[in-house]
Amino acid sequence: MLTLRIEHPITDFETWSDAFNRFADARRQAGVISHRVQRPVDGFDYVLIDLDFETREAAEGFLNFLTTTVWARPENSPGLAGAPQTRILTDAMT
Repeated sequence: MLTLRIEHPITDFETWSDAFNRFADARRQAGVISHRVQRPVDGFDYVLIDLDFETREAAEGFLNFLTTTVWARPENSPGLAGAPQTRILTDAMT
């Protein structure tokens, strides 16, 4: 399993969450098998998202979709307050 980790500041969690939920079908179609959304305990103006995939190709493909379709258009990413930081991760201790 591979994980696409996304981190970025937000302006408003409810606005951001509504936008995140609108892309649920796109996540399923891209091969996301599970996801987690977390926020720091010392500040709610930031989110960390983990999207799990079976393959690296699926993770890279969805990252490309996010970069070219979601984050490239402000109307697709309301609540986003800065540039997302991303990494594709693999389990180191399996």
